[in-house]
Amino acid sequence: MPSPWSSRREVSPETSRLLIERAHEELVGGNVGDPRLGQIRPLVQDSWRRSLAHLVGAEGLQPLDLGDDELEAYRRAHPLSAAMDMIRALLLPGGESDSGVVVAVGDAVGRLLWVEGDRRVRSLTGDMGFVAGANWSEEAVGTAAPGTALALGRSVQIHGAEHYNRLVQPWSCTAAPVYDPETRQVLGVIDVTGDSDAATPQAQLLVDATARAVEAELLVGRLRARAEPPAPRRTRRPAATAATATTMLRVLGRDRALLDVAGPDSATVTELSARHAEILLMLAVHREGLSAERLGQLVYGEDDAEGTLRPELVRLRKVLERVAPQLVPASRPYRLTTELHTDAHQVVALLGRGAHRVALAAYRGRVLPNSVAPGVEEFRESVRLALREALLTEASVDVLLAYADTDDGADDAEVLRLALEMLPARSPRRAGLVARLEKLER
Repeated sequence: MPSPWSSRREVSPETSRLLIERAHEELVGGNVGDPRLGQIRPLVQDSWRRSLAHLVGAEGLQPLDLGDDELEAYRRAHPLSAAMDMIRALLLPGGESDSGVVVAVGDAVGRLLWVEGDRRVRSLTGDMGFVAGANWSEEAVGTAAPGTALALGRSVQIHGAEHYNRLVQPWSCTAAPVYDPETRQVLGVIDVTGDSDAATPQAQLLVDATARAVEAELLVGRLRARAEPPAPRRTRRPAATAATATTMLRVLGRDRALLDVAGPDSATVTELSARHAEILLMLAVHREGLSAERLGQLVYGEDDAEGTLRPELVRLRKVLERVAPQLVPASRPYRLTTELHTDAHQVVALLGRGAHRVALAAYRGRVLPNSVAPGVEEFRESVRLALREALLTEASVDVLLAYADTDDGADDAEVLRLALEMLPARSPRRAGLVARLEKLER
């Protein structure tokens, strides 16, 4: 079946892209009375002003609200998970490879849960943070179809320069909210993002129809479930209460890691000693647990380091009992019993979702750069290589050039050569790359 997005239709905007861009510049610059703003679509004007009131950055990267484990668990429990096959069939009928668009499904507050579609388009939109787990509400990113559709409670289309965030302005999008068929509460949002074909009248009809079809399917499923005889009741043990605090170990570009603990009513940041950072990082990397002998090898590089390790673990436990008791390691084997996120794992997760620009921005430097602990050195290199290989394979030239300006990429001849190949023949940036390559080769 051919893709419904392949038939081009010209969109005639009410105003030129240049006028929209200039009006946007005036608004962001504080000139809210500029007469050009009056020529912008009222829907977009209102959304821009809401974005300004929320202090949204005009070039900011979108926050990642859900990590890998959180995202997977949330997806399974979300009511729209049962409708994903229908959404794919209606919006990506010819398959992902030749669709030319990205289809995203988010929750009621704008967090994207599924982002699927054309691989090339996903790679490009991933650079601006359009990935599963990211927050695309108006409060987070400003004017964009998913968040604006949720803010208004109806389907909307945003064309190119109408987006509040400049990183999103190369794209156009159509989105529609999905309602609970009985309570009429918002369940989530369906979005289609691509070039101008993603914001045509045909696209709006199709996305609206998909949202209504999903609502009908949810209602049918509920009616069928009610018609079935009730299953035998089983006594279940009450589930254990999960810890409400989230923890993050920040090890990128730092020798003394920071342990962030955020709860519903408070947040603390604790700087750890270099040795405590190494131990805690190894326990975060090896979630299955480690024997005392193996942990000693990873931290001290010695086969008989248990006598040195145990007193250090006692001191680490005292620190954790004060600032994050849920992270106190269990023993035999040594292991963490609750999840500890790290900023290094977050970078790798972003790369896996195609968010290269966001991953590079989150990469503050190498993992515990001065540590000589064998386990840290191995993990440090694995993160560095994961970032480098992902950028060499899939990143846009702008992201590749940004990587070439980091400490890791500055002397990487392969990165510089690839960026040179990707730049247009008359790009003014080519001369600088050629000079850097010649210097490296001398």
